[in-house]
Amino acid sequence: MDDATRIELEAATFRALRDHLRERTDVQNIDLMNLAGFCRNCLGRWYQAAAAERGLTLDKDAAREIVYGMPYADWTARYQTDASPEARAKFAGES
Repeated sequence: MDDATRIELEAATFRALRDHLRERTDVQNIDLMNLAGFCRNCLGRWYQAAAAERGLTLDKDAAREIVYGMPYADWTARYQTDASPEARAKFAGES
């Protein structure tokens, strides 16, 4: 496989993951962190870092909006719920 095709496939895969996470608003970031060790915010940071590596300026809010599909504050107001005590304990490494 040539590099251009690999990059296209990787980009398509990222978009599919991004879109899936946008649709699954019932899945909270803490649950993603506890299960997989990354969340939507991590994707935003990685996107921001990739831009910086290429000499582009992308602030945290803009990177998050690319991942969430809306401003982060809007997403949290619409979809974020309080984490359960169990999820908080697991995230803190207490379980």
